[in-house]
Amino acid sequence: METALMIRQASLTRLGSMLNTAVGNSKKPANGEIQWCFSQVKGTLDDEITEADIISCVEFNHDGDLLATGDKGGRVVIFQRDPVSKTSVPRRGEYNVYSTFQSHEPEFDYLKSLEIEEKINKIRWLRRKNPAHFLLSTNDKTIKLWKVSERDKRAEGYNLKDEAGELKDRGVLTGLRVPVLKPMELMVEASPRRIYANAHTYHINSISVNSDAETYLSADDLRINLWHLDITDQSFNIVDIKPANMEELTEVITAAEFHPTDCNNFVYSSSKGLIRLCDMRMAALCDRHAKLFEEAEDPANRSFFSEIISSISDVKFSRSGRYMLSRDYLSVKVWDLHMETKPIETYPVHEYLRTKLCSLYENDCIFDKFECCWGNNDQAVLTGSYNNFFRMFDRTTKRDVTLEASREIARPKTTLKAKKICSGGKRKKDEVSVDSLDFNKKILHTAWHPTENIIAVAATNNLFIFQDKF
Repeated sequence: METALMIRQASLTRLGSMLNTAVGNSKKPANGEIQWCFSQVKGTLDDEITEADIISCVEFNHDGDLLATGDKGGRVVIFQRDPVSKTSVPRRGEYNVYSTFQSHEPEFDYLKSLEIEEKINKIRWLRRKNPAHFLLSTNDKTIKLWKVSERDKRAEGYNLKDEAGELKDRGVLTGLRVPVLKPMELMVEASPRRIYANAHTYHINSISVNSDAETYLSADDLRINLWHLDITDQSFNIVDIKPANMEELTEVITAAEFHPTDCNNFVYSSSKGLIRLCDMRMAALCDRHAKLFEEAEDPANRSFFSEIISSISDVKFSRSGRYMLSRDYLSVKVWDLHMETKPIETYPVHEYLRTKLCSLYENDCIFDKFECCWGNNDQAVLTGSYNNFFRMFDRTTKRDVTLEASREIARPKTTLKAKKICSGGKRKKDEVSVDSLDFNKKILHTAWHPTENIIAVAATNNLFIFQDKF
């Protein structure tokens, strides 16, 4: 009897020890949700904001060590993860400025009397093959391939030049010297390697690098072109939805992306709320799609604004390539590539705005293009909203949370508190009224680290970086 009691007591002691260890090591609360905390904010928090400083795209590279942003002034700023924060226990997501360069300048099309903005619409990283990094950036008309490289050594001891770089008098040369490499302060150089221009009549909204690492696509309102990275003066038109008579135009292309592993497949979304998957093996011109993803509209929800709010502003393949994520004005949807008739999951982002569509139409907010992104393990999705709110949805637990990127939480390790929106009736103390939302503050661009719980959120001219609590 005593032996049984001793065994039971020992088992309980071991179990208690295991539980204490698990609780001590876990970063998640008891319900399994991630607790997000503030890590950094980039950009000034002043009230005065210049148009050129507004962030227009955010993108992590494939290992998450670099984070690039583009702005309306045509600049690209690259942040590099602090090596100490990467190896610390627990790991932290701290990024410092690595390189800043002017990617695009304002231009003028004299044939069409049209100004071409310098605003960076999209940035896409190429997979790394050597010590240098390569990325594609685009404005409305021109795509550029940039090489970002480091230099920490310089050559000294030239035969024909002195140390100032001036040519020597060859008559006084008496012997040959062997140049040597000497250490110097680290320099990061960004140089344009290719310029892909004059291929789009309409504004470019998407670029996507193929998994073959040799080609990429670029999409505008009516056409999608396929490029080879080494060829700048020729591209292949693979989708053309322009009608013979422009008065018959019923939809435009809103986003396009290559499949992460199948180099022959890509998808593009439209203003009609459709997603078409195309297979380049079927024909040179992908006028006929291989699959069409569409959700039938509920007649009960039909209204004057139905077509506008059903337009898809972004589409993203999951990291595994099995699913797709699409964002329309009021919701995000998860699609299974094996089921075209309806999404397998639908998450309302700000359903409380459905009653305010008329005023949103009048102030043009209804045409805002919100992006969306997958979590690092495809089990969560992230997208933005108004009032500097952003929304996260856990696909496993079906829980969702509304968080805010604001200067009030811009203190190290500050835990983000969930926000609750009151759409009518009596408002509780901790709730935010729909009528008090600021529609000039909006989270359009978000990015999630490919392997860790680190997210980057663009709030006007500020880049907020959050991570799981450490």
